[in-house]
Amino acid sequence: MSTRARVTSVVSLVPSLTESVAATAPDLLTGVTDWCSHPPGLGAERVGGTKNPDTARIAALAPDLVLANEEENRAPDLAALRAAGLEVMVTEVRTLEQAFAELDRVLVRGCGLPRPGWLDEAEAAWADVRAAGAAEPARRAVVPVWRRPWMVLGRDTFAGDLLARLGVRHLYAEHPERYPRIPIDELTGCGAELVVLPDEPYLFTADDGPEAFPGLPAALVSGRHLTWYGPSLAEAPAVLGAALAAAR
Repeated sequence: MSTRARVTSVVSLVPSLTESVAATAPDLLTGVTDWCSHPPGLGAERVGGTKNPDTARIAALAPDLVLANEEENRAPDLAALRAAGLEVMVTEVRTLEQAFAELDRVLVRGCGLPRPGWLDEAEAAWADVRAAGAAEPARRAVVPVWRRPWMVLGRDTFAGDLLARLGVRHLYAEHPERYPRIPIDELTGCGAELVVLPDEPYLFTADDGPEAFPGLPAALVSGRHLTWYGPSLAEAPAVLGAALAAAR
């Protein structure tokens, strides 16, 4: 499919896509969410959170394109933007392959940009992981994403797919829910060999998280490298791999 003419104004409601556009054509960004933290120093107007964007404010900016995600953004907000006459492109990302395909779709077909070199670099980095294969049997893990209450990765998650490629099998991958609430006594008694603790959406730290899993190695990992799909994917295998290897 041929690319469209390059757009001139984009509002991004997804931190991953904000970083992706900024790394490719930063002049396109007109509005971003309060949670869009990369790259630092974004000059675009802030339009609220991912779950509560100011739709009237976005409409007033009159962007050529609004970027959204089916998990991060709410359907009523996207409907309001479309009702205001705006074009909204919505991504769905549950696997690494989907991430690469959606990034190409957003940047090339959506924004009318040339395919960026960093996307090729990211695909190559993960191709090397696949080529290397798992040196050891997969480690059984629990992967909390929140506490009070405890919530973990469940089925069909992008983060779970990345971990599987890095030799970690999270034990709730077959759970009916994508982010189930699991009591801590079940988490500590499920036979895990490892607990993986990202620093977002809940900010797990060395002093907040590992103590709930006594005797279990804890890998404190970068949430951006585990859950974002964008330029961070190029370095994610090395960053995540190092953190997982250190938790022995």
